[in-house]
Amino acid sequence: MGAILLLEDGRRFVGQAFGAVTTRVGEAVFNTAMSGYQEVLTDPSYAEQVVCMTAPHIGNTGINLEDEESERVHVAGFLVRSLSHAPSNWRSTGGLHRYLAERGVPGMQGLDTRALVRHLRDKGAMRCVVSTDGTSEAALREQLGAWPGMVGRNLAVEVACKAPWVSSDPKQPTVRFAVLDGGIKRNILRLLGDTGAYVRVHPITDPASAFTDGVDAVLVGNGPGDPAALTGPVGELRSVLGKLPVVGICLGHQLLALALGAETYKLKFGHRGANQPVRDERTGRVEITSQNHGFGVEPKSLAATGAVVTHTHLNDHTISGFVHPGKRVFAVQYHPEAAPGPHDSRSILLHQFVRFAQGIDP
Repeated sequence: MGAILLLEDGRRFVGQAFGAVTTRVGEAVFNTAMSGYQEVLTDPSYAEQVVCMTAPHIGNTGINLEDEESERVHVAGFLVRSLSHAPSNWRSTGGLHRYLAERGVPGMQGLDTRALVRHLRDKGAMRCVVSTDGTSEAALREQLGAWPGMVGRNLAVEVACKAPWVSSDPKQPTVRFAVLDGGIKRNILRLLGDTGAYVRVHPITDPASAFTDGVDAVLVGNGPGDPAALTGPVGELRSVLGKLPVVGICLGHQLLALALGAETYKLKFGHRGANQPVRDERTGRVEITSQNHGFGVEPKSLAATGAVVTHTHLNDHTISGFVHPGKRVFAVQYHPEAAPGPHDSRSILLHQFVRFAQGIDP
């Protein structure tokens, strides 16, 4: 069966369908990782995004339930150059086509992914519609025009947990964390638990009085959408600053910058992949990191808050981390849990965040 991808600027791509027979609208973005497609599919930060993988062969290792980063697939659509129909891995329990079909997500293969990625790099991430069910182009254009886009969307509220729950509860915890969930990845919670920490997860909409009760520190996790739309959570975080150590990852990095009084902005095409170079300005060490975000922190506004940049993205020199000692804030834009990898920056989550929560400078 044929498949079609329409972009808001009129660009059109055709290919072959796989996955679900349906039509979905979202934001067209690309990911430069060579592996980890299942983690991409189940990362809540990709909510309402149609993801194009730049690696040419996807699906080689099949699917297994151990590598899911949440309880469901969050991408709106999945675009690949060549789909593997014969996955081979000792952990595999099935193939990508059936996995997406069972979860209602359309896939498209056979399109010129290099041309699509070059177009998105030149023009920026944009609204799109992907269809595998034969819907007419006129109807697809109507659906595309009705989709509101990403700016101003508080999608983190939609993917957050509905009530607090405990992820890790050791008898003698090294530190006690409250985690704000606006789309938290499972491996963040898993690695925090590996440090011996007590970890209690809260919906990102919870008041500060609830998530600060009985803990030593707060971690604000990753998630989708526009950070500036989360005015309620930003206000709650602002009330905590200076009282408890607060650390952040990805969306959490942006929300903590907003809580300090800085501004955020939409990146042209974002950072998505497992090969993003970041320099630690404190040591000069360069780490290859995993990233997934479409918004960034505006440098001048952050500097005006008294925060100090600790990490810089070397591709475009955007801010990848900062610390505010006076307000007891430390945050990074990238993903130190990095499932499936690389693991260069795991020390942030396994050591530096824990030490910061214990009152030790990062």
